[in-house]
Amino acid sequence: MATTFKAYAATEKGGELKPFEFDPGPLGEDQVEIAVSYCGVCHSDLSMLENDWGMSRYPFVPGHEVVGTVVAAGPRAKNVKVGDPVGLGWSSSSCLSCDQCLSGNHNLCSTTPGAEATIIGRHGGFANRVRCHWVWATPLPTGLDHAKIGPLFCGGVTVFNPLIQFGVKPTDRVGVIGIGGLGHLALRFLNKWGCEVIAFSSNESKTEEAKSLGAHRVVNSRDAKQLASMAGQLNFILSTTNVPLDWEAYLKCLAPKGRFHTVGAIPEPMSIHAFSLIFGEKSVSGSPTGSPRTTKLMIDFCARHQIEPVTELFPMSKVNDAIEHLRAGKARYRIVLKNDIA
Repeated sequence: MATTFKAYAATEKGGELKPFEFDPGPLGEDQVEIAVSYCGVCHSDLSMLENDWGMSRYPFVPGHEVVGTVVAAGPRAKNVKVGDPVGLGWSSSSCLSCDQCLSGNHNLCSTTPGAEATIIGRHGGFANRVRCHWVWATPLPTGLDHAKIGPLFCGGVTVFNPLIQFGVKPTDRVGVIGIGGLGHLALRFLNKWGCEVIAFSSNESKTEEAKSLGAHRVVNSRDAKQLASMAGQLNFILSTTNVPLDWEAYLKCLAPKGRFHTVGAIPEPMSIHAFSLIFGEKSVSGSPTGSPRTTKLMIDFCARHQIEPVTELFPMSKVNDAIEHLRAGKARYRIVLKNDIA
């Protein structure tokens, strides 16, 4: 167990990430310490770096898509042990006693103290070590490439969670809006889930790639006629974008009792007419990441079907290059840092 952690931290809003050391204090009785092998770079890391959500503290160590090995465990830690390969995502602790935790929805825990996000009010996984409550350390099955799977623990479970929460069926026709870091994983999941998958993309150059990722059909979202051709056909639409859309046009694509679900952090209110929902009994919803149970289901599903994100690998020492690559919108489709901290 290390007494000093080495990391990369920013000391100001939007600042360059520089080498940083800190004392994590005593290991909690319910905690495990993870030696970081790889850590994904998520857009939420960039949002926190820029303090877009008004909750960042500096020095700030990003990183919440961790893959590594348990190197220490508190006396009350369960389910994982020293030497186990594990993954860690957005959440690092929950109270285990509130109604949400007791019903299995640990990711919705809001109890203070108890609920804890990996990069809010504490230091994350752009480091050689990171800690979490044992509940949030997900054991890794064999057969997955540890250099690729970090993004599953945030981006992956974010798009997998709705399939569980809303009972998406293999017989459903499902639309995915946005073929990026989240959307490309949604295509892979839904295809193996057994659904008929329709990708909505504003970039025609992504058509063949979207099909290779699992889409059975690609609709140009900038083409009003193509959108209109989908009227009343989809049981579920998953929106992964964080930009305003023509919400009414997509609601028209839903079949009766269909659901429009967003996992994208859209900065503006969604303007929707009530009658667009009332006629047809349609629904609009959203969700964050997933519970430990859902995360385990997802990672096992990925191992069974050999689902991995499309990734670009950077050494952690080049973390600022990776951040700029993400900031410029060039990531295809997720970035992973390989720990090379001495």
